[in-house]
Amino acid sequence: MSPSGRRPGGTQWIPRPETSRPGAPAPWASRLDDAHLDLSSAAIIARLADHEPDRAHIPPFPDARLSAVLVALADGPDGAEVLLTKRSAHLRNHRGEISFPGGRVDPGESPQHAAIREAHEEVQLPPALVEVAAQLEPLSTVVSKSYIVPLVAHLGHQPDLVPHDAEVERILWVPIRELARLDTFREEWWGTPPLDRPMYFFELDDETVWGATGRMLFELVSLAYEAPQPPPPWW
Repeated sequence: MSPSGRRPGGTQWIPRPETSRPGAPAPWASRLDDAHLDLSSAAIIARLADHEPDRAHIPPFPDARLSAVLVALADGPDGAEVLLTKRSAHLRNHRGEISFPGGRVDPGESPQHAAIREAHEEVQLPPALVEVAAQLEPLSTVVSKSYIVPLVAHLGHQPDLVPHDAEVERILWVPIRELARLDTFREEWWGTPPLDRPMYFFELDDETVWGATGRMLFELVSLAYEAPQPPPPWW
């Protein structure tokens, strides 16, 4: 963290439009000082298991490409931590961005199998350690025309991981408490009504998480802190 205590968020370029405007504060702000709130990975998984996503695995538009990501949780020194990766700067799409392990669902493959397979290919996460226990809201992305199914898994421990040189530049385990910090999270609104939409940013010490991954993290942290959420956006 910088000497001023502010999070610089790294050097990633964000294509922020001139019409962007500040959004609402974090919905979990009032829960941060709740000493009785259990933020272990098992407790968070239990809350998420009671959550029923509004959308199914079937893409809502015909040319969507079905994808799946693995939201893997494991306990660290200060409670649950989530596995993130930094995409290689040499990739054609979303280069240098922070994401969950995951990718396209192959023909005849389930989203769960695809998410586990991709996590093994990208960071050598042993499939035997992965216990998929919940699902977040699927979402569509405009640019890549993807329909993403986020599957939440509980790992018994944080294994030694190895990044795939061609795809992953860096592996991160980020505590849920860090993501929830008020100097980490920021909401903005992009676009003009009626097609404007919320964008969620998590500015870590040296990286910024945003876009589809930011949207999924927003839901994850909200559910972890039992905080109310707005309806899912159209994208």
